[in-house]
This record gives sequence, structure tokens and C-alpha cells, in this order.
Amino acid sequence: CWKLGPALAAGNSVVLKPSEKSPLSAIRLAGLAKEAGLPDGVLNVVTGFGHEAGQALSRHNDIDAIAFTGSTRTGKQLLKDAGESNMKRVWLEAGGKSANIVFADCPDLQKAASATAAGIFYNQGQVCIAGTRLLLEESIADEFLALLKQQAQNWQPGHPLDPATTMGTLIDSAHADSVHSFIREGESKGQLLLDGRNAELAAAIGPTIFVDVDPNAS
Repeated sequence: CWKLGPALAAGNSVVLKPSEKSPLSAIRLAGLAKEAGLPDGVLNVVTGFGHEAGQALSRHNDIDAIAFTGSTRTGKQLLKDAGESNMKRVWLEAGGKSANIVFADCPDLQKAASATAAGIFYNQGQVCIAGTRLLLEESIADEFLALLKQQAQNWQPGHPLDPATTMGTLIDSAHADSVHSFIREGESKGQLLLDGRNAELAAAIGPTIFVDVDPNAS
């Protein structure tokens, strides 16, 4: 949704197509925009599945540009759809694995650990730019990981409507199953430093930290 601001400020009308797994936030945002005085037809929300609603938009000849955040596979499909319709411009923010890098000359490891935890665990880690790879200079690795484990205690799953909650649940059970498989793999390889699995609610996975992970691991 953050991409709406520049588009609207430049004088464009916008069609927002949210993930079919989380449409309500986009609908609420549009309602607030209307309450704030945004004219009808300037911000529009279309919900639905990607292969239906999404593809209808990407192939529509009256749409001049697409800005997309999501999977690499879907991004490739959008490029194809754009090329086969009106050659609309396409900006893609597709899959990635961002890194945080901390060197031994870091002036404040505590502050760095706090910022690192926020960068990893915010929104349950479900952010395309989450800094979920941590590269540490060896001489400070143990100290920094200890600080990070302490900071992780500030990020624990809770009820999403509780103002004190810092983490909710994962988006759906399928994604939770995928994350659980990663945790089991790391556990089998002795790489699990902090286990955030919740015995009572499988989708409420708290901060989880792996160490010495092979860059080619799943």
C-alpha cells in the first residue's frame, strides 16, 4: 500500500489489488481515503485471486503501469501479460533475502541488535525487505547473538487486536507449514539457536534464529 502515495501525489488514479489472503486492510484504507475527501474513482480496490482479478488488470489496455510486490513467479507472469497487451510499464519488487551486516567496529552492539530484531521480526517476518540474513564478523558473533536473543523476547506472538502485541500469526496455515519445515530442517542440522514454535497454535511462530546456515539451504 505504500506505493499509493507517490502515484496519487503525481496525479494518477490507482487500482489497488491486495493479496487475496489479506484484502480487508486495503478495503479499510480505501474507506479512510474516502472519509478524508479523496474523490470517487481516484483510489479503487479490486479484490480476488491473482490468476483472475490480477491477470485481468495486468492485461487491461486502459492501465498504463503496474507496480507489484510479491513472488518472482508472479512478477514474470506480469511482464508477460504486459508485453501481450499494451506494453504497460512494470515495476517489480519480487523475491529476495536481504542481509544485515555487523562488523566488529560497530559502536553500539545493543542498539544494533535492537534494530536487527525489528528488521527481522516485524510483521512476523512477512516483509519483502526483512533483513532475515545476518552476517557477523566472527569476533563479535557470540556476543551479538546473545544480545539478539534478548531482543527477541520483545517480539512474541499475541492477539492482533491487543495494543501490546508485537507479533501476530502467519498469514495462513500453508505458510505456517512451510516455516515449520524450515525449522525442522535447521533443527536436524543442529543450527537452531532459538526455537519460536508454539505448541498451542501452529501459526503463531515466535522469533526463531538459526546459526551457521549454508547459503544454499532451503
